[in-house]
Amino acid sequence: MTTLKHYIIIFLISMVPLIELRGAIPYAVGFGLPLLPSYIICIIGNMLPVPFIFFFARKVLEWGADKPVIGGFFTFCLEKGHKGGEKLQAKAGRGLFVALLLFVGIPLPGTGAWTGTLAASLLDMDFKSSVIAVLLGVILAGVIMGIASMGVFGAIGAAF
Repeated sequence: MTTLKHYIIIFLISMVPLIELRGAIPYAVGFGLPLLPSYIICIIGNMLPVPFIFFFARKVLEWGADKPVIGGFFTFCLEKGHKGGEKLQAKAGRGLFVALLLFVGIPLPGTGAWTGTLAASLLDMDFKSSVIAVLLGVILAGVIMGIASMGVFGAIGAAF
């Protein structure tokens, strides 16, 4: 597979909810792509959906929450966003920006840019602060995943 195809794959993986950059960086490292360009591509891919999530996800999820077939999933997404927002609000108080940054930046399941942006929208944070906090969180998560991936794949490579 050509390098361009791998770059397109990591770009697309980084846009997928729950997987995001946290799954794309290990993929890039595992396939031997250079870390810095991969990192930049993954950040761009992870951030691309953020404005759409901020402005439209809440409205779409609220609209679809009572619809047959999609209602259960939409309700799940709303509840996930509300829970994330409540945790942020409880821990942060006035430091909501830093809390959002850390929420997105610490690579745990369900704490990525999608959930963080939805939580910011549900908490009625302003757009600019939300995007900057999420971007810094994505950058932090990328650094953590890059270091972890280099260590894990380096250890596997050394073992074989």
